[in-house]
Amino acid sequence: MSLEGRLDMRAVARRVARDIPDGSYVNLGIGLPTLVADCVGSDKEIVYHSENGILGMGPAPAPGAEDPELINAGKQPVTLLPGGAFFHHTDAFLMMRGGHVDLTVLGAFQVSEAGDLANWATDDASHPPAVGGAMDLAVGARRVLVMTSHTTKAGEPKLVPRCSYPLTAAGVVDRVYTDLAVLDVTTEGFLVREMVAGLDPDDLQGATAARLTFAADLAVLDPS
Repeated sequence: MSLEGRLDMRAVARRVARDIPDGSYVNLGIGLPTLVADCVGSDKEIVYHSENGILGMGPAPAPGAEDPELINAGKQPVTLLPGGAFFHHTDAFLMMRGGHVDLTVLGAFQVSEAGDLANWATDDASHPPAVGGAMDLAVGARRVLVMTSHTTKAGEPKLVPRCSYPLTAAGVVDRVYTDLAVLDVTTEGFLVREMVAGLDPDDLQGATAARLTFAADLAVLDPS
């Protein structure tokens, strides 16, 4: 099975960014999803939300200009755009739970063919469980996108028939972006919309535990 042509995660982030509508209120999960903010074009106005109590985050501050009291949920220093605000984290969670976040991009350990998401705990003792606001985002955001590698470092599939790890939320994932493909979660399971150039459908299926179907208009995954 040849899986040459895998994208790096910045390329995956560029592909995710293309699908974020102008004017959206967006929460980016901790880790890989934070790369998306750097890839959204200047032609879009996106309002970024952080569950620790920020709305309207700007780019990362220049070295030496960090404000230790202005950080995102991942403890990274951020800036505030004109019109931005910071507030009690209870209000931030009310925004998430109340359906006021248009879209969230989350990482994942596993995604099932039913759209179940597992991204807060594994059986690896060296990585203690850490749910943060992921459960609230998964059920409260109007659209849930997952950005992840297609397999683990050990080559184990992350797209599975059923999650073996504890669930973050059931049936919430709309679309998955990996270093090999873009897949929609449908009532029939994973539907492959795009694949990296040169990848054979059989090879993609071989890297996926869940059964795949392929769109009639299957396209090449172009991260540019």
